[in-house]
Amino acid sequence: MRNASLWRAVLGVQDTVVEDVEFDETAQVVVAQVRPRRVARGRCGICGGRAGWYDRGQGRRRWRTLDLGTIEVFLEAEVRRVNCRIHGPTVCQVPWARHGAGHTRAFDAQVAWLATHCSKRAITELMRIAWRTVGSIIARVWAETAAGIDAFADLTRIGIDEISYKRHHKYLTIVVDHDSGRLVWASTGRNRATVRAFFDALEASGHGRCAQIAHVSADGAEWIADVVAERCPDAVRCADPFHVVGWANDAVDEVRRQAWNAARRAGHTQSHGWVDGRRVTVSTGEAKTLKRTRFVLWKNPQNLTEPQRVKLEWIAKTDPRLYRAYLLKEGLRTIFKLPVAQAAEALDKWISWARRCRIEAFVLLQQRITRHRTQILASIEHGLSNGLIESANTKIRLLTRMAFGFATPQPLIALAMLTLGGHRPALPGRQ
Repeated sequence: MRNASLWRAVLGVQDTVVEDVEFDETAQVVVAQVRPRRVARGRCGICGGRAGWYDRGQGRRRWRTLDLGTIEVFLEAEVRRVNCRIHGPTVCQVPWARHGAGHTRAFDAQVAWLATHCSKRAITELMRIAWRTVGSIIARVWAETAAGIDAFADLTRIGIDEISYKRHHKYLTIVVDHDSGRLVWASTGRNRATVRAFFDALEASGHGRCAQIAHVSADGAEWIADVVAERCPDAVRCADPFHVVGWANDAVDEVRRQAWNAARRAGHTQSHGWVDGRRVTVSTGEAKTLKRTRFVLWKNPQNLTEPQRVKLEWIAKTDPRLYRAYLLKEGLRTIFKLPVAQAAEALDKWISWARRCRIEAFVLLQQRITRHRTQILASIEHGLSNGLIESANTKIRLLTRMAFGFATPQPLIALAMLTLGGHRPALPGRQ
């Protein structure tokens, strides 16, 4: 094998002529002098189309590539500018790197693979780059990946939800394919405009694709339901059972707080001294016991420990109103285990019970349940929930902790799509 062929294989470059390789003893780096082959010359760096020569550009420049052992390696070449008919004067395309990048394709591929498998510290120490550089790399790797795939192919059953990625009410709206489990779309925002942006992208990817959506699961948010009804009027909308039961848990917790406050007002507190000029009191007696019943009231009966069962029995004897709220919550949860024919009748009975229970939180809840009755029964009939989306949300929360330090949310979205979108990057030299 000739030296040039050997160096092309070692450097992982194609359509490239390796003119010389030297070792810079001062900087302790290897520098390979390269140039594109004739077939790869004279192309626009943005669109890749043929373009005429414009000028010599800004001279020679370098691209970081994968290390050789413990030594950093750079490719160096003269980069001219071409005059593209679409984009005007621009830097010509080079076969070893993407337009505007300071790293080679092989380097980008390895960083993107590491970002989907390793921790932040492992990536930055191994590749010897800043974390923001990682964000730029995965953003351009995903942009090129997305341009070469059809993310919305065979999309018929979807789930839509939002997740907070930053303080001060910064949200991502995500869409998951129920059939494949893939994350198919994500964007910043949590409003009707964000959901419309997804359906605009879906419609732009192929004529009539919005009409192909048969089922949509969500948490009952109106900003999702209104747009789904507008863009996919024939789709079956399903209310996520987890969120519906969560509404009931919130209502139980409100009743528990009311009982706790009533017990405190009845004198079940005592002074605990003064802290920072404020008088501090602590709960005692019944108020203290009620304060520690939150998880007892939330947990499923079959999962209660023996001490928790004793505490639930105490609630049944001492606070019938709170225990009635607990039974209402459990009654609603049981409905989702029934066949759809029985569930419809059971749901109507539950609504009637909650309407006359004289507990304000559950009177308001039954009104909400009544508005979403069709979607709740649809989720039972078709067996759809946002379980896949909640799983994706959990993974995105982990990625969000990794993505701390990115200047914009776009690298986080790119990292989520590469990790959960079914198109994980491969290591250089692997299939």
